[in-house]
Amino acid sequence: MVPLQVDLPVVGIVGGGQLARMTIQAAISLGVPVRILAERADDAAAIVSPNVDLGAPNDPDAVRRFAQGCDVLTFDHELVDVEILEALEAGGQVVYPSAATLALGQDKRLQREQFASLGFPVPANKVIASDGDMIRFGERHGWPFIAKASRGGYDGRGVWVVDGPDAARELLSDTAQLAAPLIVEERVAIEKEIAVLVARRPSGDVVSYPAVETVQVEGMCREILAPAPIPPDLATEAQRLARELASAIGVVGLLAVELFVADGRLVVNEIAVRPHNSGHWTIEGSPTSQFEQHLRAILDWPLGQAGMTAPAVATVNILGPDRAGFNLAAHLPDALSVSGAHVHLYGKTPRPGRKLGHVTALDEHLPEALARARQAASTLVGELMEANA
Repeated sequence: MVPLQVDLPVVGIVGGGQLARMTIQAAISLGVPVRILAERADDAAAIVSPNVDLGAPNDPDAVRRFAQGCDVLTFDHELVDVEILEALEAGGQVVYPSAATLALGQDKRLQREQFASLGFPVPANKVIASDGDMIRFGERHGWPFIAKASRGGYDGRGVWVVDGPDAARELLSDTAQLAAPLIVEERVAIEKEIAVLVARRPSGDVVSYPAVETVQVEGMCREILAPAPIPPDLATEAQRLARELASAIGVVGLLAVELFVADGRLVVNEIAVRPHNSGHWTIEGSPTSQFEQHLRAILDWPLGQAGMTAPAVATVNILGPDRAGFNLAAHLPDALSVSGAHVHLYGKTPRPGRKLGHVTALDEHLPEALARARQAASTLVGELMEANA
């Protein structure tokens, strides 16, 4: 008997990082063919995929050639030239998220303006044109306040605390060469930082995952706690807000909505219009991982269940330590001996502060899950991780 051949759409991912790598793993289970456009042959996804094109995400010719072999184009980062995508869409290429949605994900200023106009809670903010603008903002909203590069910042980069007029003048001088304007916003009294993942199909169907706490150290996410240890009504409100935001901006695929809990209320921080670090727990912790969910959404297939497979799930990111001669593989067998720990390594060359992988653990109780995830992560890097949550 000749086996039945089923033609499935080809998904093209612009970007070859760990998000693309984990999307490939989800695609294998579904039988979905995936192609990767990577900048380097040793990118995390490129080293595990047989279908890799090399090219920069801002190279029109490279992106155009790549898109010709794809039924649906998607991304593992926001570093793509939106004008390239607009031209592809005009020619009939399916792009999810759309060029307009990706442009919103790239620009914190646009996010602040659009979310406020839609009625979502955001911190008081202003686009800065001079040190006088900064000083007046500080006088009105209080010192210190937060300054951000409106484009390009991540993992704590492109974010500054401004504690007075002298610091404002110094920052404006130091950032004069930035291609994008600075925005400033009031410093919110943050009780917790949380995130909600939402998946949305072109047809409009939406599912949301439980709210999780993202534990930040020096602007970088170190741990994810699911469910977020916040009052149930606030968790429900966070999911509702994230679903409404996804529909309001017309996202297709995964959307991560990062929020502050401040004075018992929710404030929208920023969004990512792709799978996100805050959703890595879903690989073991949910019936449908964020990566499978993203594929289902951009292919307009039925969305999967987005609940939890255990009462408590904890994920700890593995960062390259600041020491020479570090060898992650040397400690992998010992880390795997930690009961219930699920280790994910990204195949990236270690350097200090670089995300090299993550560990997830499930349990009946969050402290126990977190302890096991920390133990395995500490074993991998050969250091005792400080309790920071």
